[in-house]
Amino acid sequence: MDDDWAVNWDDGTIEEIAKDAYNGLEPGDGDFGEEESSTANSIQTPPRVSNEHSAMSTSSGTPESWISSFCSLLGHEYFAEISEDFIEDDFNLTGLQTQVAMYKEALEMILDVEPEEDEEEEEDEEEEDGDDSIEGEERSSRRGGVDRRHNRMPSDLSIIESSAEMLYGLIHQRFICSRVGIQQMSEKYELGHFGYCPRTNCNGTRALPVGLSDVPGENTVKLFCPSCVDVYVPPNSRFQTVDGAFFGRTFGALFLLTFPEYDLTKRGAELIRPAEHPNLRPVPLNTTDGEEKERINGMNAANLAPGLGKGNMYEPKIYGFKVSERARSGPRMGWLRDKPLDIQELNEASAYHAEHPEFSDDDEASLNGALTNTRPPRPPRRTRRPNDGSPMSLEANGQGI
Repeated sequence: MDDDWAVNWDDGTIEEIAKDAYNGLEPGDGDFGEEESSTANSIQTPPRVSNEHSAMSTSSGTPESWISSFCSLLGHEYFAEISEDFIEDDFNLTGLQTQVAMYKEALEMILDVEPEEDEEEEEDEEEEDGDDSIEGEERSSRRGGVDRRHNRMPSDLSIIESSAEMLYGLIHQRFICSRVGIQQMSEKYELGHFGYCPRTNCNGTRALPVGLSDVPGENTVKLFCPSCVDVYVPPNSRFQTVDGAFFGRTFGALFLLTFPEYDLTKRGAELIRPAEHPNLRPVPLNTTDGEEKERINGMNAANLAPGLGKGNMYEPKIYGFKVSERARSGPRMGWLRDKPLDIQELNEASAYHAEHPEFSDDDEASLNGALTNTRPPRPPRRTRRPNDGSPMSLEANGQGI
């Protein structure tokens, strides 16, 4: 008899050995089975731990929204992040349904809303089927809906994405003209996110993104300089693919009227740029003194084209000699940089008062932004007429001349 099959009395009593033999186990196999089961459990443990880790990572990190990811793309630094409350207001989206293809799907993509299934088709199919085959038909209809969705997504996803970008741009044109949007753009303006005017005589005045048209597809975004009142092409080519209609023609003038306290006469060298000094905050452009500034047409008089006029116009020279204006290649567009010596010539209120003397001084001051005391309207004056005269008659004193 082989020694391996010899009974080892150290493994237990006769009853335990007999019980193991009845269960088909050899003496001592019970302990080995526990070790094997423990090793099997240890092998299955790593996938469970990895699943918990992945669940924690997804729960701890919030997914990025479509709006924030769109504004963080390269070349979209000019855009402001529109709040969802503004987009969910139907009044702010008036008239955009006819301008954007697949409007509903594009709006759902912007708001990160999952597309809804066509429940009406499923209900019609369920009514036609009997009670016995309800479950099978529901499964087939769901499979058909999923198959249709998967077949539609690869072909329509690019169209929906382009429509979502177009819809967001048109909403952005309206958002930056609102109170919340223009405040957000002012913060980006103070930080210099829009760049600076490339003209030398403007001394690094900060520019504003504007559009030359409100219709999409006509022009790209341009930079408006409030110092020389001119528009320029952005220096970086990544901005030349952004549609100018996403900013519109109203934003530039409305921004200067909303924030007339900005001092545009400061030189760019005196301003702290965040790119050169990231640890320091840039100098604000608004004036801190309490003096009341002169207003012309609702704007600060010092901000009316401070980079134009005499002394701020470029004169081309060759070896120190000025180029004659009569020359064929001489300067022809100098009038674009011209500015009246007396800035009051641009005051439309005073010009209107000069043409209409009956216009009161109080109304003129109110147009310039000054506070005036309202007076009650005077009763109309009554003019005496002769008894035999007619108000429509051209005769004097009721008698013919």
